[in-house]
Parts: sequence; structure tokens; C-alpha cells
Amino acid sequence: MSQNNSRITIHMVASLDGFIARKDGRVDWLETPDEFPGGSSLDPEFVDQFLKSIDCYVLGSHTYESALKFEEQGLGWPYGDKPTFVLSSRRLRRNRDTVNFYSGDLTRFVQEQLRPQFRSIWFVGGGSVCAECIRLGLADEIRYSTVPILIGEGISFFSKLERDVPLDLRETKAYKNGIVELVYEVCSTSDH
Repeated sequence: MSQNNSRITIHMVASLDGFIARKDGRVDWLETPDEFPGGSSLDPEFVDQFLKSIDCYVLGSHTYESALKFEEQGLGWPYGDKPTFVLSSRRLRRNRDTVNFYSGDLTRFVQEQLRPQFRSIWFVGGGSVCAECIRLGLADEIRYSTVPILIGEGISFFSKLERDVPLDLRETKAYKNGIVELVYEVCSTSDH
């Protein structure tokens, strides 16, 4: 799957029932009052080092618009100074020099532009962008952080995949705030 030692990671935060946002796109449920004493803490130094290991981000237009809203609310720009590629055929405002827009063949974009240039490539939303990445066989791993809440309905983590996608569990980690992170390697169909 990967070439040039690059790695495509899909990262998503979702409710326990598999939604990444409410139907109207709100994510007000991300902060929960849950406390799990046996969980790990997110040490700021660890988080900083971890974020430095990511070379670029890829996201859809709705995720980009949500990030702009977070920034307008004073919550900061979640992607730091890393190159951020927004997949969209719509014309959107560009908020910084590190943001680039792409419309076209996703496989060609990943194989010809992203993989040769970046080692750690993170697809961070939305559901249709991540599903397309999986459908095209571009993803190497999935990092799924589950928030301890059920919201009943909303935007699904993955939109229609049309086939089973075998995964191998590589890591699990529970945090003090009740979030559980699952890390899966995406298997090629010949692996299973």
C-alpha cells in the first residue's frame, strides 16, 4: 500500500454509536464529563512531539469550514503550521498560506503529489473523504478515537464502503477523559 516510506493515516473522533458530528455538523458533544481513573493522561509534551511527527493533513471542505469556525471562536487552528490540503470542488476562502485546495483524482493526488513529498499523511475528515480513501485502497492505518457518548443520529464515520475492509488491531489506549483510541492496520485483501 505505501510507497516511498510514506504512511496514510485516517484519524477520526466519533461517538460510541459511530457519528463524527450531528446532522447539522455540530460537534458540541466532543467534551464529556466522563472520568476514567485508570486511563492515561495526555501529557502536553507528548502531544507536542506527536503532532510534530505529522507532515501534512488532508480534509474535506466541511471539516475545513468547521476548523475555520473553531478558529473564529478563539479555539485556534487545529493543524498548526503544517501543510493542509482541502479536497473540494467548491470555492472556499483561504485562511493561511499553508492551506491548499485540490479537486480531481484522489489516487493521482495521493500517489503523485502527497506520497513523494510527505512521510506522515493524515486524513482527518470528513466521513466521505475518509471512506473514499479506504475505497481506493490508499489508507495504511485507521486511528479511531471513541468519545463516551451516544448521540443517536448524525454524520457517519464512514459513508458507504460497498465492501468489507479487513483490519488488524495494533493498539488500544484508554484516557482519563473516557476516550478510547483504537489503532488498526488496514489489510490488503490478499492478507485475509
